Amino acid sequence: MSLSLQHPYLKIILNLSLRRKTSVYLVGGFLRDQYLNRSGADFDFAVSKNAVALARAFSQTIKGSFVLLDEEHPCGRVIKKEKGQILTFDFSDFRAASLDKDLQLRDFTINALCLKINDVFCEDALTKKLIDRQGGLKDLKSKTVRMVADRAFVDDPLRLMRAFSLFAQLGFKIEAKTMTQIKKDVALINKVSMERIREEFFKVLASGRTFETLNLMHKAGLLQKVIPQLSVMEGVHQGGYHHLDVWKHTLEVVNQFEKLTDSFCRDAINGVSTDQFICDYLQEDIAGGHKRYALIKFACLLHDIGKPETKKQEADRMTFHGHEHVGAHITRLIAKQLKLSVKERHFLEDAVIWHLRPGYLSNFKKPSERMIFRYLRDTQEEALSILLLAIADQRSTCGPLTDKPKSDHHFKICQMVISRFIESKNQKPVLRLITGNDLIKKLKLKPSSLFAEILTKVAEAQALGQVSDKNEALALAKKIAKI
Repeated sequence: MSLSLQHPYLKIILNLSLRRKTSVYLVGGFLRDQYLNRSGADFDFAVSKNAVALARAFSQTIKGSFVLLDEEHPCGRVIKKEKGQILTFDFSDFRAASLDKDLQLRDFTINALCLKINDVFCEDALTKKLIDRQGGLKDLKSKTVRMVADRAFVDDPLRLMRAFSLFAQLGFKIEAKTMTQIKKDVALINKVSMERIREEFFKVLASGRTFETLNLMHKAGLLQKVIPQLSVMEGVHQGGYHHLDVWKHTLEVVNQFEKLTDSFCRDAINGVSTDQFICDYLQEDIAGGHKRYALIKFACLLHDIGKPETKKQEADRMTFHGHEHVGAHITRLIAKQLKLSVKERHFLEDAVIWHLRPGYLSNFKKPSERMIFRYLRDTQEEALSILLLAIADQRSTCGPLTDKPKSDHHFKICQMVISRFIESKNQKPVLRLITGNDLIKKLKLKPSSLFAEILTKVAEAQALGQVSDKNEALALAKKIAKI
């Protein structure tokens, strides 16, 4: 297969290597993805000598950004944004005396495939020129993640996470001996920076196999090492409305969310406009390249984390009053621990705080317009995220006391509020009838905390059709201010 037309930058690397009399090999993930017919934008190169100098020269040639990744074990990265896509090129010196020994130090066999840069442009490169010393092609065919050597995780403990991100992204299985070694070496993950762990974890969340992967990570003992706060949910009984303890229920919410969103995206492909809106909404970037789809799944994982601390037996039932507030506090700690952005942290905290609100709406046969307005006002851009979380939560609650007509009604109300949210996004923004300046100039009020109350109540009345012009808005403001 020829890669030259798809990635002309590889020709530049070839010319630079010939000029410097350096042997360069394209290694790992990009070749793996080519074999699997997956698009790839990350390139790794094993270089016989002076990898950092080569990376700097390449960066200057293409006007990219250069980052020195490791000075002790020479490794440099070049980043180039092109047509909205981020391309990364990592160059590192051989980690051993020869290419063969370097390949023996790779993480997994499917990432140890290798192709000399000179051979990239041959039509039969992947069939005849490919170097496969570790049996990577065989494992690609059998869809297996297999460590190259027993010390793979000792050499780089992040590989413990990478085994599961590959499992999630590729739909592969983890070979039994490799899984045994993961369980044996699981404590090594504590040596890895949280930033590196976070990015592999988000690859799991962004995949379509998050439920299955988290379950396997938990059984291996790795998930508890990465987010130890999750352990408090294990074995916590929830009463008659639930058929699962808090932890198993939490995993099931992730499962139901994946099923729910799969159905939306499937219908979007078939041309259903509402489902296309939802599908596009889920794919929006929130921060750091992390999509809303992944963050909602993280919220599913955390939504009931406050239950163990708030559990009480009251008469004949179990209660968890205030668990959303306790959960939001724990969520804040986890977000800081994983070094998430402020925007991502607020997203998760808000999802945990508000996840019960759709259930409160469904307690009414038909919630009032005021209730719906306040829900959309409070949850703002994440109103839909929280509704999808609430639907998944309800579908994971199947205890003996669960009432199917109530569950069906809950879904119906959520669907109705989802439609309202989508309608609001398709409408032009409503201009405020009055502002703080009007309160100062027209009503002679001095700025105070009362302003926020007045403007909020006037905006609500405007949305509900109770006031329609500036005079009516000022009259309501006078009434609220008691003047």
